[in-house]
Amino acid sequence: MKLTMLVCLLMGLASAAHAERIKDLADIQGVRSNALIGYGLVVGLNGTGDSSNSSPFTVSSITAMLERFGINVRPDIKKMKPKNIAAVIVTADLPPFARPGQTLDVTISSLGDSKSLRGGTLLITPLLGGDGQAYAVAQGGISVGGFAITGNAGSTVKNHPTVGKIPNGARIEKAAPRGLSIGQEKVTIMLRNPDFTTVQRMQNAINQAMGKGMAKAIDAGTVEVWNPAGNAVALIAELEQLELLSDRPATVVVDERTGTIVMGQGVTIETVAVSHGNISVSVVEGADVSQPFAFSGGTTTTTPSTEVNIEEDEAQLVVLPRQVTLASLVSALNSVGATPSDLIAVLQAIKAAGALHAELKIM
Repeated sequence: MKLTMLVCLLMGLASAAHAERIKDLADIQGVRSNALIGYGLVVGLNGTGDSSNSSPFTVSSITAMLERFGINVRPDIKKMKPKNIAAVIVTADLPPFARPGQTLDVTISSLGDSKSLRGGTLLITPLLGGDGQAYAVAQGGISVGGFAITGNAGSTVKNHPTVGKIPNGARIEKAAPRGLSIGQEKVTIMLRNPDFTTVQRMQNAINQAMGKGMAKAIDAGTVEVWNPAGNAVALIAELEQLELLSDRPATVVVDERTGTIVMGQGVTIETVAVSHGNISVSVVEGADVSQPFAFSGGTTTTTPSTEVNIEEDEAQLVVLPRQVTLASLVSALNSVGATPSDLIAVLQAIKAAGALHAELKIM
């Protein structure tokens, strides 16, 4: 696929500057989710669980669980083969302002050498926060979007059968930490992509809508807004709907592994000439046989033979004028007849020549 299609699509989305809401550009300090994690057991697998040799922690977990139910299996622990049980890590995100009784989606990931979690049931698993406290408890049947089938002479695997989900599989038992108070003195807005121009425009938009001196830009990513009414909820709701024109640096993103190139609208270049041509070199190794005349007393010998062929495509020289538009740049690069890999090399060369006015990010 030519670069034109990808970049023109991006240009169509951003060709006309339009105002964006603060809600879409920034976050409020103190309003954030929290990661939860837990260790548990999945039971009911159809022979696709952990093996006792490769996953001894699974056997230990089963032993500890059964002991809580008054069952002592330690004398026979070496005989245990937990083919229907798997040790897993359970993860979830605790959203801001979550309260006890609400539910969360959880992700289940195999910890041992289980081949599939399909058909399994997660046993009660406390989910801990970064402070070590349990904020939710997960349990339920696992939904896996794949499968693994193994036979004597082969196997088939579809998608990723060792990771599954339980929708609404965890119930919150403890309220999330509160990072926002309704009566706090100030509300702090944090830009997701810090930029001095955007933060200044945000400050001006807030002061124009709410009164001079209400907002103050602290740095390229932070704006503090006074809360004179003592109602942070109402203030944030009003702030989120204010609109402004955001500004972003010109950037070219290159992924050499996939040949993907994405250019922003503000990319420009100085006058530069670009030449593109392929050089192909092929080396063919062979052997020549030397046969002596009859009755000459000589011996048959072989000598190595090397044939080198060099083919060079006719190079095309394209002059890109100063301050060329993104559409002209893409059209000119495509006219050179370059592949995505060649385009990446061309862009890197233009950047090295100091003619590309954009940040070049290599992924």
